[in-house]
Amino acid sequence: MPRNYDPELHPFAAPREYTRALNAVKLGRMFAKPFLGSLDGHRDSVTALSKHPTRLSQLYTGAADGEVRVWDLARQSCLRTIQAHGGYIRALAHTTDGASFFTVGDDKTVKRWSASDPEDSEQEEPLSTVLLRTIVTSISHAVGRPEFATCGETCQIWEESRSEPLKTFSWGVDSLSCVRFNAIETHVLGACASDRSVILYDTRERQPLRRVTTQMRSNTLAWNPMEAYTFTAANEDYNLYSWDMRKLTRPLHIHKDHVSAVIDVDYSPTGREFVSGGYDKTLRLWGAREAHSRDIYHTRRMQRVTCCCWSGDDKYVLSGSDEMNVRLWKARAAEKLGVVKERERAARNYNDQLVAKFANHPQVKRVERHRQVPRQVFTGRKEQQAMRQSRKRKEANRRAHSKPGTVPHVAEAAKFVLKEQE
Repeated sequence: MPRNYDPELHPFAAPREYTRALNAVKLGRMFAKPFLGSLDGHRDSVTALSKHPTRLSQLYTGAADGEVRVWDLARQSCLRTIQAHGGYIRALAHTTDGASFFTVGDDKTVKRWSASDPEDSEQEEPLSTVLLRTIVTSISHAVGRPEFATCGETCQIWEESRSEPLKTFSWGVDSLSCVRFNAIETHVLGACASDRSVILYDTRERQPLRRVTTQMRSNTLAWNPMEAYTFTAANEDYNLYSWDMRKLTRPLHIHKDHVSAVIDVDYSPTGREFVSGGYDKTLRLWGAREAHSRDIYHTRRMQRVTCCCWSGDDKYVLSGSDEMNVRLWKARAAEKLGVVKERERAARNYNDQLVAKFANHPQVKRVERHRQVPRQVFTGRKEQQAMRQSRKRKEANRRAHSKPGTVPHVAEAAKFVLKEQE
């Protein structure tokens, strides 16, 4: 056995580091307590979340009864209540400076509200109201410009000071369910359509840019705030798909772990991670290039997750669900909040490096990956694995009993895309 006789090196350095890495990952699971609190007060399902662009502690939530609430996350208290619409609130969107925000509801109106608290004698009234002919399902505000986009039967571009749209985009679809502006390429926006397609627009053009039709419908999408061409779509087939808008022939990554339809997705401000929520009553955190989630959050009372978002300081995750609660979670389950001393920070960094070094060791990997999940998630995951293995076995049998070359090998990502149009 080769040996380095440097007196500064211990002959058992590797076994020591492995033991420390195993202890570190075990302690991380012991101290993993991600749930911080619940914001109670809504009288109907929470349907929309919007974080303030300049104030980290403020959160805006909308409910199915038309009520909007403004929350102080530090104190976990409600600052303001607005009866914004007469029915379901579909989406919220803030202006770039955070001075005002927009709401859209099933009463076919788009309303703009002031973000500052009114005087005691004043009544809550919108700054402006736009009456529409059809229901609007989503809204998104452009970064750095007084423009916003809405979607319903068509995608429309509006200016804040006008009551008529600047542009209207249509590409032969019944309706659009989600629209999102790109945070870097601010003239580009994407939308999810009811005909299972994802459509890209440019506000400087007269026609949509391109369109990709997939096997199942995408519910919503989110742009990566650090990569101008990358976005992730939450799909009805229980998966999330990351795309490069320059090449829509196949998705870049497929993220599999949900056992029901994925409803919402949002990126962290670093662009390295994103959070998703779905009908399986769980919240999952993902690496932007990872096929499986790094963590799963759930409680006994939490029902179907309808919306989620990542805080602007990259420390917290928020979720809204059907049982009228908004929940606050830590983005990293075992992270200590509050003041951390220099020695403690150095020790944590050292442990993180050790865990990363021995991440592929069976014992460390087993402890790091182990999670307690609800029974319906556990059984759903086993069913998905059985169905996936059955499809692979069927394809292998067809290939084995067919003429050579008649059943070609096709990647799973390529099967998902049905048609691409420009």
